[in-house]
Amino acid sequence: MRFRTSCLSVWLGATLVLAAASSPLQAQPAARVQALAQAEQAPLLDTLRDLVNIESGSKDPQGLAQLAALIRDRLAQLGGQAQLIRADEVYRMEDTPEQTGAMVHAVFKGQGRSKLMLIAHMDTVYLRGMLKDQPFRIDGERAYGLGILDDKQGVALILHTVAMLNKLDFRDYGTLTVLVNGDEEISSPASRATITRLAADQDAVFSFEGGGEQGHLRLATSGIGSAYLHVEGRASHAGSAWSQGVNALTELSHQLLQLSDLTQPAKGLSLNWTVAQAGTNRNVIPAQASAQADARALRLADFDELQATLQQRVKQQRVPDAKVQLRFETRRPPLEATPASRALGARAVAVYGELGLPLKVLDVPTGGGTDAAFAALKARGPVIEGLGLSGAGSHSNMAEYVKLDSIVPRLYLATRLVMDLSRGAMN
Repeated sequence: MRFRTSCLSVWLGATLVLAAASSPLQAQPAARVQALAQAEQAPLLDTLRDLVNIESGSKDPQGLAQLAALIRDRLAQLGGQAQLIRADEVYRMEDTPEQTGAMVHAVFKGQGRSKLMLIAHMDTVYLRGMLKDQPFRIDGERAYGLGILDDKQGVALILHTVAMLNKLDFRDYGTLTVLVNGDEEISSPASRATITRLAADQDAVFSFEGGGEQGHLRLATSGIGSAYLHVEGRASHAGSAWSQGVNALTELSHQLLQLSDLTQPAKGLSLNWTVAQAGTNRNVIPAQASAQADARALRLADFDELQATLQQRVKQQRVPDAKVQLRFETRRPPLEATPASRALGARAVAVYGELGLPLKVLDVPTGGGTDAAFAALKARGPVIEGLGLSGAGSHSNMAEYVKLDSIVPRLYLATRLVMDLSRGAMN
């Protein structure tokens, strides 16, 4: 990731020093921002209810269209130039549907110079019809619902952060860009290029995935890749004419064994074969065999090296007449921490400290991939992930929830960071 040596970068560096020198008790919360965050909690929960009540699986065009229209209209009501956009190019992968959801794009114009971007996704992993088993509900200190943590809370937080800025009559940014995509759960095949393009012109990008059960921020995540191995042989009778066949399963087994030692824990690189298929009948030499692998890396260059090694090794065959093909997909690049993102993370810690709350910032890659990584590919400023609500149960059919006590702190944090970076970019 590249970042511009500018007034904003200098300010971020100074922020890191100040945050390290200040204890949470030394700073006081901005009273009006805190009061507005408290007042915004109930409306945010109403928004969450509206979002959860629209089913929006990644491969559900009808639900995605309905939800995208709702989000666009809400952003327009807040004063943004809001529209639905579709990708000019789609990075097609094994599971990419023919039709992907539109993105919601909105721009709010201010009076300053800084360019800031807020991103989240509206799609979920769930299938249409599952909402009845996990409707929106509040139980004690938790709100439950289909896709509520991943990532409808992120959409709601963005909407109400913008609403708070409006109520504060804050216009010190140059532009505030919002992008909500509908294909994150299938590795963002249509939105990745748009995210990268828009983020390249921003002074900072905030991604509103959930903050985990403890409410941390993330500056780094693993990259995700997939390997697809296909072997074509020739079918024949397994008893009377086996020698006339070309056993695709035998060749696949050979390939899996010679490709099973590519994991390098010391550098955070892993390759694990997880799915395999072969054959049709017990008494038929299999003519087709295939396997899939999951790959993780901490650096994009490691994926390039892994792909080159895979392509070289599959040339070594056990069954000469079999045809072996290997395809590798970089589903998500890694998100790597930078000095600028660490400085912004330190500022977030200081802001949380104003509320008397601790905040952990993770700068070592953990967990799966994120759209923030696409934003960081050509970014000139910091990219930070995990600004969403605390919670757990993502991708669960019964227990996905957010913590109500994280709403006010996260609204306060997001609003303050936008305000601070806007003012810092002007100094």
